[in-house]
Amino acid sequence: MSEPRQLDLAGLACPLPLLKTKKALVGMAPGEQVEVRATDPGAREDFAAFCRQTGHRLLSLEEEGDVLVIRLQKAEEA
Repeated sequence: MSEPRQLDLAGLACPLPLLKTKKALVGMAPGEQVEVRATDPGAREDFAAFCRQTGHRLLSLEEEGDVLVIRLQKAEEA
């Protein structure tokens, strides 16, 4: 498995972290992973809801100080 794509979105306010992640996922193959670093306070809930609605898999949500590290896997396409 290849390394996840890295998106450093720290310092960006809602809705930019989610929008930039969504744009990155469009160019990825099903099953590929992306790791997002965000500082927006609502990112935890936003990304969890995004994955529930889109079918992408939320692999992990971890805090590193003030930064939330979110790891997603792109959904298999129908």
